[in-house]
Amino acid sequence: MPVHYVTYEGIKFPPAYNSEHSLSFAHNEFLVRDDDIFNVTYPKSGTVWMTEILSLIRSHGCPSWNRAVLNSDRMPWFSTCLGLESALSYPSPRLLTCHLPRHIFPKSFSHSSAKVIYTLRDPRDVVVSYYYFSKMCNSYEDPASFEQFLRDFLNGDLPHGSWFEHVRGWMEMKDTENFFFITYEELKQDLCGSVRRLCRFLGQDLDDEAISSVVQNASFTAMRENPMCSSILLPADIMDQTKGQFLRKGICGDWENHFTVAQSETFDRIYRDRMQGLNMTFPWDR
Repeated sequence: MPVHYVTYEGIKFPPAYNSEHSLSFAHNEFLVRDDDIFNVTYPKSGTVWMTEILSLIRSHGCPSWNRAVLNSDRMPWFSTCLGLESALSYPSPRLLTCHLPRHIFPKSFSHSSAKVIYTLRDPRDVVVSYYYFSKMCNSYEDPASFEQFLRDFLNGDLPHGSWFEHVRGWMEMKDTENFFFITYEELKQDLCGSVRRLCRFLGQDLDDEAISSVVQNASFTAMRENPMCSSILLPADIMDQTKGQFLRKGICGDWENHFTVAQSETFDRIYRDRMQGLNMTFPWDR
């Protein structure tokens, strides 16, 4: 069956979770509080991982909250129908999640001292992960082929819009004090150091034992074994677990197993063109 995406401000969103009303409310009417902490990503860039890390930091390393409460309840997706309801009723300080591009993020954010943590990932690995996710998740069209999916990604014609525009929009905030960005690759390379940096940004003073517990409980293995973040509790009509695993590999560089030489060359050319003028170097830039 074809999927009829919800469209808001020219961007497609999955219909099962989003409505024009929830997106418009999040954009225009959602009241950001000064102590809100936002976990913002483009899809398949480490959203679940950062949710676990931030939940564990909030709990000073104690994993009981992460193991007892669904990640979407710990950190509501405030631009979705269900998540918006939760976010509005949650006491401060709130942890909130979204894939929104900067230009449709809550307008009230600019008048607040709320903090945004933005995680980004090698876009080639994003494509691969997004492709497999779309095959499992029934709110997304089943990709006809990897070739076509890659083409749609490069054209910005996937749900949640263009990766390039998403990154460029959020990177405009890179020098503001309430904005913290980190890459998936940095988290993989030095999770302990990354957690310490996050704690400093959040004003959280965790001792070595607590930091160690955050790192241990936010490992890929720990997350895969935790039903509160591995999506295995989702009903089959939302996530078809027979078509793959939600937490699939959690590695860097898997794109090399999927891209042809020609696809890689095309990607590199478009990437250089679209990222021109950003004046930033990421771990995957050669």
